[in-house]
Amino acid sequence: AYVASPRPDLPVLVLLAGQPGSTDDWLVGGKLTDIMDAYAAGHRGLAPIVVLADGTGGQFANPLCVDSHLGNAATYLTVDVPEWVRTHLQVDPDPRAWAVGGLSYGGTCALQLATTRPDVYPTFLDLSGQAEPTLGDRNSTIREVFGGDAEAFARNNPTDLLARNHYPGSAGAFVVGLDDTAFRSGLEQLTAAAQAAGMDVHLTELPGTHSFAVWSAGLEKELPWLSHRLGLDAS
Repeated sequence: AYVASPRPDLPVLVLLAGQPGSTDDWLVGGKLTDIMDAYAAGHRGLAPIVVLADGTGGQFANPLCVDSHLGNAATYLTVDVPEWVRTHLQVDPDPRAWAVGGLSYGGTCALQLATTRPDVYPTFLDLSGQAEPTLGDRNSTIREVFGGDAEAFARNNPTDLLARNHYPGSAGAFVVGLDDTAFRSGLEQLTAAAQAAGMDVHLTELPGTHSFAVWSAGLEKELPWLSHRLGLDAS
């Protein structure tokens, strides 16, 4: 559809990788091209434009999706990336046509951005994200990233934000593997918290653990919901 004439204003999905990892992970293990091509083939050539953004700044870097001495990851993803996309690509500029998603760290980051900047990303896709942004444990995370300021951490922690705020205009999909013992309970709790905060969310549990067997299948399964949410089926 993007090379058609006239070209429709397509919605945008900013998609993030995990940590450690890189954007290429979605193209290799994630089979992103095959997933999107197959969806477009079944929907008159229409599919969201997927932008693979670097959410960490390095394969082993972990900036926790915030602005800190580790890098201004939040500003990059909520200001710089959208500005670049709107400048260089013909897309639907309305934030209601924009979503952010990711796997593992990327899923955590997607929910962080959806709760800190719902004006930019009112729609999210959290594939096996963590219960909260972390460097391993909460105390060390607060100390090393937020200078010991627990309130600064809370302002960037989805669980705290969902308890404090109401998000009636936001929607999202959580996806997790049935055998992902490390992440499943956290996603279940976040789903309940998001629902209580007024978000239109659902949880999809798929066979598998913490791998692309779940993430690729999750993206594929959620694409119809996502496209409808972003207004694509009205194009």
